[in-house]
Amino acid sequence: LNDNPSHYKITLSGTVKSPKINFDPPFLMLMPVPLNVKTETAINIIPQDYLRQSQIQVELPELELEDGDRIYPFSVQFREGQDIVLSSDGTNKELICHISFRSSRPVSFLGNIFFIDEEEN
Repeated sequence: LNDNPSHYKITLSGTVKSPKINFDPPFLMLMPVPLNVKTETAINIIPQDYLRQSQIQVELPELELEDGDRIYPFSVQFREGQDIVLSSDGTNKELICHISFRSSRPVSFLGNIFFIDEEEN
């Protein structure tokens, strides 16, 4: 500056935050019910650090019965939509997911239901 060619060094630092999803409750246990009766519960999906809109997809398990038949006894419903939205205050709005189970055959299951965003997180 002012005809004095000095060198200036600028150091930048930052933190990279990866988007993630938390669940409330973190585990789900549905009560036993008679055959062909639906049991249902709601969970809160709590997105964090999403900087742009994304949409949640769900991978439901396929169950194999003792006779080799395969069934899909689980279903999910997002009554207010599946979009992760960034609020004006920089936070992400929670989503409510209703998970239900119904089977015409006796079955028990211990496993995972996967919730995946558009970037396959």
